[in-house]
Amino acid sequence: MPQGWRWTLAGIPVEETWPIVLDVAKDIERLGFDSLWVYDHFQNFPPSEWADHVWKTTTDPEAHGTLADSPDEPERIQEVTYEAWTLMAALAATTDTVRLGQMCTCNTYRPPAYLAKVAACIDVISGGRLEMGIGAGWYVAEHDGYGYDFLPPGGRLGMLREGVEIMKALWTEDVVSYDGSHYTLKGALCEPKPMQKPHVPFWIAGGGEKVTLNIAARYAQYTNFGADGVESFLHKSDILKGHCGDVGTDFDSIVRSTNFNVLCAPTEQEVAEKLAWLEGHLGKYLPERRAKSFAGGFNATSGTPDQIVAWLKGYQEAGMGYAIIQFADIAYDRESLELFAREVIPAFE
Repeated sequence: MPQGWRWTLAGIPVEETWPIVLDVAKDIERLGFDSLWVYDHFQNFPPSEWADHVWKTTTDPEAHGTLADSPDEPERIQEVTYEAWTLMAALAATTDTVRLGQMCTCNTYRPPAYLAKVAACIDVISGGRLEMGIGAGWYVAEHDGYGYDFLPPGGRLGMLREGVEIMKALWTEDVVSYDGSHYTLKGALCEPKPMQKPHVPFWIAGGGEKVTLNIAARYAQYTNFGADGVESFLHKSDILKGHCGDVGTDFDSIVRSTNFNVLCAPTEQEVAEKLAWLEGHLGKYLPERRAKSFAGGFNATSGTPDQIVAWLKGYQEAGMGYAIIQFADIAYDRESLELFAREVIPAFE
């Protein structure tokens, strides 16, 4: 979904953004997609990160520039970014059939008992259409900006494990007490319970081999990893399979998913034109090198419908059961979305 993260609503007046988001959701539902997804981010890049990492003066000033070289720098960072669970609630009430997910919720941004309550309510509002994407969190500047502690990986992964345990308990038990290293509950109640039974499906996101995939083996109905190639996907799958064996989970019961950045057009020339548009669009809001690099992340997974089907089939043969697609142009032009629905989806039905 276009929500502002990754500049997917950049340049659009704020009063027009929600109508566009809702219109996209209606199109996703109309075109027969199984689900729609949002990111869990509050901002793109805050001033401190721009100063420290993007506009930092170096021995090669032409490569990065300086803050002084960019008088319009404040405009570049003041872009709409809708909060994920606000959108979940709004879309639960304004769509009818499409499933609703986040890829993925940052566990450290909300107490898990509170998140369990919010998710349960949204599952009821939506008629049982919620997916629970959850991960340990990674974006340190966002944690700093909003005042959340950013623990070392072991701490964040410990919080993730406890958070998933708490959410599952609140969705399935009448009264929950929990005494963990990071969270403590004393007689928590969660009513309404989710409509889905036994509970809202968990998507444990991330490919961390020692801990994240172990948490997935214990609790996930879905996983999400391996976007950097089929070989990576196969490797992570093997690690997950090993953890499933260790904890006694049926490996085949967990659906493995991957995210892809896509621009779709009828011809290779038109695909190239879309990629050029994306780089130019991002260049209005990012330094040139960053815009080029970010747009380059769409090169390998954009193409004509036949090309996209071919590489998706490769992932499917490797065991991927679910693909989540970001269409970079979706707030401005629905061609990629509609062409994908018309000519790519049928190849997998």
